[in-house]
Formats: sequence, C-alpha cells, structure tokens
Amino acid sequence: MSVGAELGIVGGSGLYELPGFEQAATLRPDTPYGVPSSDIVVGTLGGRSVAFIARHGAGHRLAPHEVPYAANIYALKSLGVTRLLSVSAVGSLQEQVAPRTFCVPDNLIDRTVARERSFFGNGAVAHVSLADPFCPAFSAQVVEAALSASELGVTAGGTYVCIEGPQFSTRAESELFRGWGASVIGMTAFPEARLAREAELCYACLAMVTDYDVWHTEEDVSVELVVANLLAMASDVAGIVAALASLDSHTCDAGCGHALDDAIITAPEAIAKDVWERLGPVAERYRHERPTA
Repeated sequence: MSVGAELGIVGGSGLYELPGFEQAATLRPDTPYGVPSSDIVVGTLGGRSVAFIARHGAGHRLAPHEVPYAANIYALKSLGVTRLLSVSAVGSLQEQVAPRTFCVPDNLIDRTVARERSFFGNGAVAHVSLADPFCPAFSAQVVEAALSASELGVTAGGTYVCIEGPQFSTRAESELFRGWGASVIGMTAFPEARLAREAELCYACLAMVTDYDVWHTEEDVSVELVVANLLAMASDVAGIVAALASLDSHTCDAGCGHALDDAIITAPEAIAKDVWERLGPVAERYRHERPTA
C-alpha cells in the first residue's frame, strides 16, 4: 500500500507531532507483527512526502521495551519509505557532548535483553550485516540539516549504547560505557536499527542530548530534566526535520537498499507461502519462485 512517502520520521520522547507538517492522510495499518505504536500521519514537509509515527504512542503510553518496533518498520516500509530518521532523547557519556545539543551517531552497542529483533525466523533465515548500523550518506544529510537549521551544536559520529530500560543506568554502568568510549546512551535504537536494515531502509538517528546520565558531577538524569531540555530543543528539531525533508535523496553507496541480497540463506523454494506473506514488503522482491508448501 505504497503512498510514496519516501522519508519516514520516528518521533521519540518529546516529539509526538511535526510542526509545519501539512497532513494529508492518517493511517493505522495492521501488520503480521501487530499494530504500530500510533497512527501514521502522511503529508508534506519541506516540499517532500513524509510519513510520521510517534514511537511511544499518543500521550507516551509505551515504554521502550513495549514499542512494537517490527510493526512500525513493516508499516512504514509498506507505505514506500526508503529513508528512516529516528529522533531520540539520549544522555551524554562524554563531557564534550553537552546537553541541549544534537548527536548523529555512527555506531551502536546493544545492551537490550528481551526484545524481538528480526523479521526472520520461523521458516526463513537471514543474516544481514550490521557492521555500520546507520547509513553513512543519510547520516551526513542529517548532520547537514542540523548545522543549517540549528545553532545548538551538533556532534557528527559517536557510539550510541542502547540499554533495556525503562530504568536509567547505574553509576557503575555509566562509567563502564564511558570506558568503552561510547558517546551517548538511550533505550530505543535497538531493535529499530536491526529491523530497518532487514527492511533495506537507510536509517539514521538525530539524538537529542538531554543530560549527562549519572556519571557527571552535575544533576543526575531525571524525567523532569529530560522533559525540560526536550521542550527547549523542540523548535530546533522541527527545523532540522524540515531542512532534511527539503534535501534531495542521497546516493547510498553502503548497500542499505540491498541488505538482503546475500543475507537470506534459506532457499526460496523452501520458504512456505505463509512465511513469504508474513514477510510481505520486507522481502517480496526476493520471492523468485512460488513456494510449494
């Protein structure tokens, strides 16, 4: 059910709608992986067709471990999205990555423990590469848009540690992650990045730095602190997203759009019809011959 919305936006904490977004349709497609977090709003922004979904649902009802990541990615893919921007609140693990600035990370560490992380399994096996979980070319566009539309400061690159949550980390964990050289810490990049790669989407993250986690000598992270800084950054986020939407589509040389080319190890004829149907738009172009089962 493609609607031509090539750019998808997943709004995290503090971003439940897009200012300046000219809404054209509201959709809530059901998927084999459940119902998405919220309605998907399709419209135009910066002269481009955009699809927007609130990751945590209307009123922020879903905790990070409750987000139906697979349903969200599947639904956006079915609408024609090829580039997906995650807007997420994060804590900083490094002094130079200050609160009320942005970070566009280039790698990830997964510390989640109880989340479904793949469209595959149960009759079809695939092993995609996740060496570089964020699309370099699309991430570069996000940095360009952030530099042009905001004066808050942008860190290009860095590693995002994704924890299970919903609790914030301990001081010992925070110091451990700092020792690993990680830049920011959040709760939603996984399994979103894994699923986006399986769906062959160019995926990038605009991380809104709201605090110094718990390693710093300043105020410890709290919901009150996070919300206050998110509100202070909201108008800049809207400007960055509009600037990104106005840019021409990038040329991806990282192979995001062909991530499954050499990843599906199960022979097409061994994949049952119902499995192909479950995978739907994620893998439909690899259904070379009709399965016999």
